[in-house]
Amino acid sequence: MQVRRLVSRPVLVAAAAGTGSLLGAASGSVAAAAYFARKVITPDELQPDDVAILGHDAGSVTFAAGPDPVVPGRYGVWLDGGAGHARVGEILDSDATSVTRRLLSVDRGALEVGPARWNQYYYWDRPSVSLGLPDEDVSIVSDVGALPGWVVRPEGGRSGSDWAVLVHGRGARKEETLRAVPVLRDAGWTSLVAAYRNDRDAPLGPDGRYNLGLSEWRDVEAAMGYAVSHGARRIILLGWSMGGAIVLQTLDHSPLAEYVVGVVLDSAVIDWGVVLRHHGRLRRVPPPLVRMASGLLGSRRSRRLVGVREPIDVARTDWVARADELRHPMLVIASEGDDFVPMGPAVALAGRRPDLVRFERWDVARHCREWNNDSERWERVLREFVASR
Repeated sequence: MQVRRLVSRPVLVAAAAGTGSLLGAASGSVAAAAYFARKVITPDELQPDDVAILGHDAGSVTFAAGPDPVVPGRYGVWLDGGAGHARVGEILDSDATSVTRRLLSVDRGALEVGPARWNQYYYWDRPSVSLGLPDEDVSIVSDVGALPGWVVRPEGGRSGSDWAVLVHGRGARKEETLRAVPVLRDAGWTSLVAAYRNDRDAPLGPDGRYNLGLSEWRDVEAAMGYAVSHGARRIILLGWSMGGAIVLQTLDHSPLAEYVVGVVLDSAVIDWGVVLRHHGRLRRVPPPLVRMASGLLGSRRSRRLVGVREPIDVARTDWVARADELRHPMLVIASEGDDFVPMGPAVALAGRRPDLVRFERWDVARHCREWNNDSERWERVLREFVASR
């Protein structure tokens, strides 16, 4: 139904442009829309180098100027295809072509002039390595199989009834969430850093595609079940980027949401429709094709075109429209400088539900980099929110 309606506009556009017969234009439009949809839901196999090291000495690293090296804060840098890692801090000097930053540490491997990959996580390995905190490997059983996770307990090594489940973003690693662990540990909360389907270290989902939170929530529910079976009586859910979308679907679907006393969303996808339109504009995909892509994702008849087992109803991910359904206190962190997930839905959600949402706005931080840009503020805000629970 919806697909048929959405097809008509690209057909007219293509026909008016003289691209051939209506049938050919329709086929081409559907193919283009399906390709765009698949790009959104297909896990990225490769993470290519994205920055260039121009030089270094004992206390600094010089990068070619680019979107990441020019933003203030603390960041990591993957070296030698990920085998090595370094951390950099404040900007010491910059011009039109280069940025020199303070070298904080070389964690493994060696710095070399040449290509490298920016690491917004800052931390590069499990908590015991990156943070020096005792951790434990755990296995969480979901419907897709066993999912790996890490548990970090409060000081003293014993978990009480307060647990936090930390959920990373699309294509990210569990390390993305480690910035929250010291704050939670100091506040007496046990952290469960959870994997979910299609992660590099986890089983694939039935279709091997991201479902924008509409299936991944089951894995977060499994992590919550693990926490409850190990003594949790109060749970805080923390989600970054798509992890935020997964958390919101968990609250909607899981009976274990009754244990949740707070939610933290960092650069979260609060409305996938907005994100799809944003990336359509970035890639110069005509709006009718973006709308068609959403229709293809949500249609049972066309789901095989985009490679999903079950339809993905993008409308179910619009939590601004569904704001009245929310019932958990939330800390929402977002940045005007986020070029991946527009900040608009976070602002709108805070406006719709000021009774539930504490909104914290950053200005220049890029996607999921608010902590990197101002870790002192980020940790203070989280500490205050956790203390209020």
